[in-house]
Amino acid sequence: ADKLEEFQAICERERCPYAVVGEAVDEEHLLLGDAHFDNNPIDMPMPLLFGKPPKMVRKTHHQPFAKPELMLDMSVDEALQRVLRLPTVANKTFLITIGDRSITGLVARDQMVGPWQVPVADVAVTSADYEGNAGEAMALGERTPLALLDAPASGRMAVGEAITNLMAAPIEKLGKIKLSANWMAAAGFQDEDARLFDTVKAVGMELCPRLGIAIPVGKDSMSMKTVWQQDGENREMAAPLSLIITAFAPVTDVRKVLTPVLRNDQGDTDLILIDLGKGRNRLGASALSQVYEQLGHACPDLDDPEMLRRCFEAVQELNGEGLILACHDRSDGGLLTTLVEMAFAGHCGLDIDIESLGEDALAALFSEELGMVLQVRHSDCDDVVKCLEDAGLGHHSHVLGSTRDDEAVVICQGKQTLVERSRGELQQIWSETTLEMQSLRDNPACAQEEFAQIVADDPGLSASLSFDPEEDIAAPYLEISRPRMAILREQGVNGQQEMAYAFHKAGFEAVDVHMSDILDGSVSLEDFKGLVACGGFSYGDVLGAGEGWAKSILFHSRSRDQFQAFFEREDTFSLGICNGCQMLSNIKELIPGAGHWPHFVRNRSEQFESRVAMVEVLDSPSILLQGMQGSRMPIAVAHGEGRAEYRDGVQPGTGVSLRFVDNCGNIADRYPANPNGSPEGITGLTSDDGRVTIMMPHPERVIRTVQNSWRPDDWEEDGPWMRLFRNARVWVG
Repeated sequence: ADKLEEFQAICERERCPYAVVGEAVDEEHLLLGDAHFDNNPIDMPMPLLFGKPPKMVRKTHHQPFAKPELMLDMSVDEALQRVLRLPTVANKTFLITIGDRSITGLVARDQMVGPWQVPVADVAVTSADYEGNAGEAMALGERTPLALLDAPASGRMAVGEAITNLMAAPIEKLGKIKLSANWMAAAGFQDEDARLFDTVKAVGMELCPRLGIAIPVGKDSMSMKTVWQQDGENREMAAPLSLIITAFAPVTDVRKVLTPVLRNDQGDTDLILIDLGKGRNRLGASALSQVYEQLGHACPDLDDPEMLRRCFEAVQELNGEGLILACHDRSDGGLLTTLVEMAFAGHCGLDIDIESLGEDALAALFSEELGMVLQVRHSDCDDVVKCLEDAGLGHHSHVLGSTRDDEAVVICQGKQTLVERSRGELQQIWSETTLEMQSLRDNPACAQEEFAQIVADDPGLSASLSFDPEEDIAAPYLEISRPRMAILREQGVNGQQEMAYAFHKAGFEAVDVHMSDILDGSVSLEDFKGLVACGGFSYGDVLGAGEGWAKSILFHSRSRDQFQAFFEREDTFSLGICNGCQMLSNIKELIPGAGHWPHFVRNRSEQFESRVAMVEVLDSPSILLQGMQGSRMPIAVAHGEGRAEYRDGVQPGTGVSLRFVDNCGNIADRYPANPNGSPEGITGLTSDDGRVTIMMPHPERVIRTVQNSWRPDDWEEDGPWMRLFRNARVWVG
């Protein structure tokens, strides 16, 4: 209670409504008063509410059912096409790019990987801070379809899948992993209670103790059944028992996280399968069985937890020694899906022979037993195999083949060719789900353009710099002073932390300034040399959010006068990013030399876009981009209203400092290289004197190399966008 005034001040500054609804007291009594009726609807002792509940006894039993063997009589090629189209296997770009994956500037590994940004990452990784290389890894495990055949197996496999996903991150030991278990079941329905009991026992009392892994947190949803009446009949539907595992672990070095991107620039390489299913190749409840409307008899299971432990330790050792180029776990869709997803990410072909995996090609290629595929240099293959043998994995490790430069995917079984298609053809099949979803939800023309890009001649992301990103041009000024920098934000803005660090690293004193501080007069812009309007989701990022922010300046005399005076001072500079870019463009009447700026409106795709895009720095007077002209490099993009729209007869071209280019270096006029549809790829502008710069992308989120979803191997600590912030410090002097 003694902190209530402080709490109230924080809420008022953040424009956060609050209400005092009561107080906590020592007396164990719950009292709820109603001022309107002048009574107490609730007036009871707490022991009555939280007293010892009666013990619940549930009686249940297992209900046997027929489990017919799978009847599969199709070619591998036909099966592959069907499996790649199954939503649980297919490309999910349509879901991923509509969520902001670069916010905080601490994301070291997101779903998209490689120069072509394909969504096949096994693990998510964040940095612990803005300066070190320690971090945290997160991965999911879920094998719900298996519960239809064997509920405990589905639970064990969910844990196993989460662990194989985490193997891509450098983790000190298996015991460092912690799990969150989300249980879902239709309690009381048929034998679901018995199956739930069996699965909880298998996971919580048997498997995890054997692995030395704790489950400190979780939740449950026990009402996964619905009942209704239709045509005079009672109907009901129940979801199968489901365990969703979220695994967390500390990461020793976020720079060493592996991805599924196959490398064709490392000389001859080999692909090795570590088969944790020991050749059983059970197909029950697999993606293959689902696409042929069957269930099967026997499903995969984690039969040997100790083998999983040894695999984890071996992969960690090999990664630590730099012997793994790429890795991907075997899960939905089986081994063949694992292999082609790696080829999609690396834009390369495959030469694979599965003769060592048994006579049943369908089982070998589509079984979803636990496993890992590693890419290693051919010169290192013997050392890798020796390490796997020492870990007791040698008998179940198979060298399957290698990559190809011509993008042909060739799968053989001895002398018999099972699949021979191009990487692009298979990737388009895999991407049809995203195409259809985007066409229905977004601008269908954009969906078609992205789909066509899969088979285009595309060299992928690259970096061509006109400067050395490791050169700290601001270093001579760091011991002189730290000029005050206003890190300006509005309700809902969430990009201020990474922005503050970027300017701090460049040599400024970053000061948190909320718009409410300016409106109430507690902060004056007279005290600052620089101002940056941050991005995020101001006003909930509803349509015109940046314009709403601008109106709080234009229609408030104190704030209008302060901003106008600040912009007119010749010793100041300003930067607007994302929402901040939209805001500054809408107060351009206060900014000298900004009359040529456009408005920013809804993206051409009609959707929020979170992407990595290529941009080119143009020759302009912007003080923040000096020495960077001519550079082409990736940058994080995250906005819903970034399309530049010119009005009042103003033509595009004047004051443009930054534009989107495609991976060949041409002005981007197609989606997704131009993620918002701006004319001539325009995405950054500057005032006539260069003191005010606005841009839609987020340079503050990629100032470190490790923050970039893709980066060249030769980049060191600093990413190239750090130069923008150092330029500001040099200009201030």
